[in-house]
Amino acid sequence: MNSLTETPTPHFYVREIPVYGDAILAPMDGFSDWPFRSLCRQLGSAMSYTEFVRAQHIVEAYKHMAARLTFDEIERPMVFQIYGDDPDELLQAALRVQDRQPDIVDINMGCPARKVAHSGAGVGMMRTPLKIARVFRKLTAALDCPVTGKIRLGWESCRSYKLIARIVEESGGSLIAIHGRTKEQGYSGMADWDAIAEIKAAVKIPVIGNGDVKLSADIDRMKAYTGCDAVMIGRAAIGNPWIFSRLDREQVPASMVHQMVIQHLERHLAFYGARKGMVLFRKHAMQYLKLQHLPRLVRNQIITRDTPEEFLALLEQAFAEKSFDEQVVA
Repeated sequence: MNSLTETPTPHFYVREIPVYGDAILAPMDGFSDWPFRSLCRQLGSAMSYTEFVRAQHIVEAYKHMAARLTFDEIERPMVFQIYGDDPDELLQAALRVQDRQPDIVDINMGCPARKVAHSGAGVGMMRTPLKIARVFRKLTAALDCPVTGKIRLGWESCRSYKLIARIVEESGGSLIAIHGRTKEQGYSGMADWDAIAEIKAAVKIPVIGNGDVKLSADIDRMKAYTGCDAVMIGRAAIGNPWIFSRLDREQVPASMVHQMVIQHLERHLAFYGARKGMVLFRKHAMQYLKLQHLPRLVRNQIITRDTPEEFLALLEQAFAEKSFDEQVVA
């Protein structure tokens, strides 16, 4: 058969849903919105996860949550991630968002933020395994789409990751994603890839590994070390969405960065409006620009502009001067 006409082979399935790829943008509050998520999907991210949405807000103020649940058809498989501590409220929220036709509903059981975890949601749920069992039994019985979960190792005093992974599977869950750090670690220290391997050995459903994937080579390294089906990439993708195309930051030419900044800004402005979009884009702009060897003063002048026109004018000037400097050096 001609290679150009071959049907691609899925890397794994989430129940009956095929996933064509092994690198996935991690759900990140404040980052995995539609503008950034859709760009990462274009570059090779195999699934799309929304920012997490609190179940209570879906139940009580659904129309205000619509932006977080916006997606393009090209992003499928599309995963809506929700969180909360009440099984009945989580069920209500899941049934409501199912009307927007996600491919998968995911329960966040890994957020380490104090206000989330200490309310019994996020990683706080990992202290209540029976509640997790109730949540997954309720949701898998009521929803048409698969239900999955994202967890951490647990708490330092109770590393319950293997127990929770088995509960998710036994209660009907179709996939488990594991960030190899405890609640107390947050995003510091080393991720425990051995724990990811333990979960993969303990369950039959697909496992996604997360933590310390900083370079494109780490994707294959984590898969080889843990046996996981796919790898989630969070912070390393901010400023380098090309990691989903297996490119590290130093391999991305300035011209590609330049075009990506413009494209990303355009999506921000279209999605959020001019004023809010410009403000929210600054955190992305800093990450794109800080490794382009532009002087700090120049970077700060660019990202603090109040209007898109001012921002783009300074951006064009900085990249034009950088291009000239590179030609002179060459």
